[in-house]
Amino acid sequence: MKISLIVKPNSRKESVEELPDGALQVRVNAPPIEGRANEAVIEVLAKHFSVPKSAVTILKGAKGKRKMVEIA
Repeated sequence: MKISLIVKPNSRKESVEELPDGALQVRVNAPPIEGRANEAVIEVLAKHFSVPKSAVTILKGAKGKRKMVEIA
């Protein structure tokens, strides 16, 4: 399943919310430095969908706030 995301790094709490356009907003408390926010996004999505971290892959947008993620 492919999902469009908007990532909010440096948030106080980690959460996953659905936006009106169907995309997900993922809040992580990791900074967007050296891929830490991407790692946190993978962890939060794996918890949210109850899958292992290895099942979550960032397809597009590894360096931006808008990402396309695949969950196996």
